[in-house]
Amino acid sequence: MRLNIAMLAVLGSITVAHAAPVTYNVDPDHTHPSFEVDHFGGLSVWRGIFKKTTGKVTLDAAAKTGTVSITVDAASIDLAHDKLNEHVTGPEILNVAKFPTATYEGTLGGFSDGAPTTVTGNLTLHGVTKPVVLKISSFKCIQHPMLKKEVCGADASGTFSRADFGVNFGQQYGFKQEVVLHIQVEGVKAD
Repeated sequence: MRLNIAMLAVLGSITVAHAAPVTYNVDPDHTHPSFEVDHFGGLSVWRGIFKKTTGKVTLDAAAKTGTVSITVDAASIDLAHDKLNEHVTGPEILNVAKFPTATYEGTLGGFSDGAPTTVTGNLTLHGVTKPVVLKISSFKCIQHPMLKKEVCGADASGTFSRADFGVNFGQQYGFKQEVVLHIQVEGVKAD
């Protein structure tokens, strides 16, 4: 009987720590989706970047769950070629006057050692929403020495066909439609 009372006292003093989801605001100065697209069926590969991104990431490492919500300003595309930027943002390709943003909503998964390894979600581009899975190749959270806040960062990548989104300019000239997407992201823990 004493053993049972002693065990109850010990068990009663143990509290289970439950981590709550933490929200991180995407740092627009350190988050830049970039991409690679074909030019004339293998003649060369064009690389570009979107310079304006906003969003939030929630993470509950203990529960191995999280979400991602990213909005990209489509007009902020930069292919290091001013005339091409104008063409790509125009009505023949991205049509940013009609579709000013692209969004990605996803769920973190494949946790290993408390870090996600995948994002399964939906990309909305040019008014069309399709599933896109991203592989996370690196993920790290630190107490940022200058911001004095927790910051998490990741590098993720995936592929999709731009034709699936109605962005198929150049297909008639043999342009391959696959887009290789790379996302470097940093998020600052919300107050």
